[in-house]
Amino acid sequence: MTWYLPVVWALLLSVAIAMYVVLDGFDLGIGILSPFARSDSEKDQMMSSVAPFWDGNETWLILGGGGLFVAFPLAYSIVMPALYLPVIFMLLSLVFRGVAFEFRHVAESSRFLWNISFAAGSTLAAFFQGVLLGGFVQGIKVANNAFAGGPLDWATPFALLCGLGVVAGYALIGSVWLIMKTEGRIAVRARMQARILLPVVLIFMGIVSLWTPIAFPRIAERWFTTPNLFYLAPVPIVTLILAGLVWRWLEDGHEHMPFFGVIGLFLLGYIGIGISIFPYLIPPSLTVWETAAAPASQVFTLIGTVFMLPVILGYTAFVYWLFRGKVREGEGYH
Repeated sequence: MTWYLPVVWALLLSVAIAMYVVLDGFDLGIGILSPFARSDSEKDQMMSSVAPFWDGNETWLILGGGGLFVAFPLAYSIVMPALYLPVIFMLLSLVFRGVAFEFRHVAESSRFLWNISFAAGSTLAAFFQGVLLGGFVQGIKVANNAFAGGPLDWATPFALLCGLGVVAGYALIGSVWLIMKTEGRIAVRARMQARILLPVVLIFMGIVSLWTPIAFPRIAERWFTTPNLFYLAPVPIVTLILAGLVWRWLEDGHEHMPFFGVIGLFLLGYIGIGISIFPYLIPPSLTVWETAAAPASQVFTLIGTVFMLPVILGYTAFVYWLFRGKVREGEGYH
């Protein structure tokens, strides 16, 4: 059990983070794209397309953070001081975004300020999530099982590049969501935006894919030594093929397939990151086994998770099914 339990919890946390990135990614993307709307009615239509979902999507962020705390307390005690500032900036951005989401519907004279808060909060939350990812992948200094670096160790060109890449990625998934969920001028504009953003996101993915093995020898060894090279080669190949299919679906006027194709691109990139760092939970020094809680604690919390996870998944599926279909101009849930 001391071997299997940390792996099970690592998989659960990976699923929670992937669900958050995919589900909250498109509604953050709506905020990033909202300044390009040409009227308040278009902003209303964009925000109405995610109104039933956005707060539930953030459940997965809570599950990921809480799971890290209870299953890998040592990792939590190291990650938080190492990445404290971007975590705080991300959470504050999410707070401003959430408040703006609700207040702009009842505001009159100050609506423009809430529009700015919604767009800025969404963009900054996406950016700092990318910074967190970059700061995590590049590694954290550890000595005597404690963080041994400085408060700005995360602020590197690589982490900032990851931040910009996540902003572009969320904008892309937001645009294909609008293609699927809206009609009229917004859907037409979203298709144009998706055709611009798809190459931009691929460029970011390509730069990160080249930067990581060059800057971090441990990642180069994972990807480019045999037999790993032959086992892992399908990941970038499938990514390029899927990107080509997404482009074709956008050109051919498909409404649903671009969204699911972009989700596939996100998941392939996520798998690539997992391949690069596993089994290290604190790269490059501490593994999932070295940072895990006592087996009894892991079993206790796993029992609760086994019961609650199907409930969360079922509720999420029900809400998405209940509010299926497109949002037309003038329609909304407020």
